[in-house]
Amino acid sequence: MTDFTKLFAAFGQIKAGVIGDIMLDTYLWGHVERISPEAPVPVVSLDRREYRIGGAGNVALNLASLGARVAAFSVIGKDADGKALEGMLQSSGIDTGWLARSAGRITTNKARVMGRNQQMMRLDSETTADLTTAEEDELLEQLRVYLEREKPQVIIFEDYNKGVLTARVIRESLALCRHHGVITAVDPKRKNFFSYTGVTIFKPNLKEVREGLNLLLEDVQLPVLRQIHEQLARQLHHEISFITLSEKGIFYQKGDESAQVASHLRNIADVSGAGDTVIAVASLVYAATRDVRIMAEVANIAGGLVCEEVGTAAVGRERLLQECGRLLG
Repeated sequence: MTDFTKLFAAFGQIKAGVIGDIMLDTYLWGHVERISPEAPVPVVSLDRREYRIGGAGNVALNLASLGARVAAFSVIGKDADGKALEGMLQSSGIDTGWLARSAGRITTNKARVMGRNQQMMRLDSETTADLTTAEEDELLEQLRVYLEREKPQVIIFEDYNKGVLTARVIRESLALCRHHGVITAVDPKRKNFFSYTGVTIFKPNLKEVREGLNLLLEDVQLPVLRQIHEQLARQLHHEISFITLSEKGIFYQKGDESAQVASHLRNIADVSGAGDTVIAVASLVYAATRDVRIMAEVANIAGGLVCEEVGTAAVGRERLLQECGRLLG
């Protein structure tokens, strides 16, 4: 039986880097009392404005909330949003000294208009073009120095198709990690789905698997999921498939070991950021244990917990520890 108190204590000894598209999430909370006379749209009277760390930054935030020593790698703009985001990361205990800043890009900001705890509209401010060669060079050099100096246990690639994880950045970052014997994990998107050759943990969701493999997939039973792992492995040569299945839980396979872990009943408020939590927790648990079953069980619980909150949120360490003891102990 796993001693979860001991496992969670071990998180504090793990160094983890997160590379990818770091974003600022803005929430404009208000209430609606009338329809606009100018157009058939609701008028939202703003009550408060809230800023949160999003994208790859939310993965880093989840790692930090569990006690890991975390560094963030990305390219952000030389703008007010970038400055605000950097300050929030620092306040959360995340090392921002490895971030690159570019005058040619703007910091991604997703502004959500919220009424009655529901999202009414989203306004995106972002640059989605691939990094320039010079920006790639700077990001890769930062990662190289970090790997040599800090000797982390795990690097997580968090891809939101905003241009930071180019084919070159992916390829050369993975090569650096392999050279240093570092565990790698990726939450991919369709554009570079098969660029993560040799990654340790490949964590798409079921929709991304369908798109990546061009599958008309309805049945998600274990035999079918094992076949999907084999198809992925033929192209990626990765170690672990870790596929999130929404309300049907999580599938994992490493070598001949595979299983489908059922989700736990939750009061779902918002699924935003659940994938960030799942890959953060899975990577941390695997770095601490090398046990793929425990990795899947704990990450599955963590993903469910954050779905109980509105908006992107990091999983609470004590709540997760309590739930692991209750459901797995």
